[in-house]
Amino acid sequence: HLPSMRTPTEMIVGMVLCPCGLLLTLTGTLAPSWRQVSLVPDQPVDVVWEQGIWDICRERQSTHDRLCGQADGLGYFEQVPVRVAQGLMPSSLVVTLVGLVVAALGVRCWQPEPRHLVAGVAGLVLLLSGLMSLVPSSWYTQELWALPAPPGSTLTVGYSLVLSYLGSCLEILGGLALALSFHHCCKE
Repeated sequence: HLPSMRTPTEMIVGMVLCPCGLLLTLTGTLAPSWRQVSLVPDQPVDVVWEQGIWDICRERQSTHDRLCGQADGLGYFEQVPVRVAQGLMPSSLVVTLVGLVVAALGVRCWQPEPRHLVAGVAGLVLLLSGLMSLVPSSWYTQELWALPAPPGSTLTVGYSLVLSYLGSCLEILGGLALALSFHHCCKE
């Protein structure tokens, strides 16, 4: 019986979805737009405050003048959902990188046959990393309107939060796909 050189479909799916999830989660973690605050009283109508988990930026939309590093006068960064996101999002990125390295070793990596057990373990690690970034994204969304903001302003979801959600979901799906490699171990 000759070994087949084909990589199983679930491994290919996992190895495509997880790096995409990593890029989206990285962008969502670093970009300062988890929440947009607009129509702030005593400010020009076209001013939008973008609040992330690391920075607050003020942008004048008519001129596209953007100034980051704004002072946190309302205690936004002291809020628990923001603090949890500051801890879990970078941790998730590190766990994702570890999972991708392990997945690369299991999927093929100089072997005529993939190592199904290693790929399955990598899938569980990547599933965990997706959950680690999904928790702060979900909690922040739940508390979006409860976080401090100037009275009378309008709050909307920012693109960074959406990217974090999408990245988390791709990592979870990719991790589940790789975890399907365990069924090959059971056959053997």
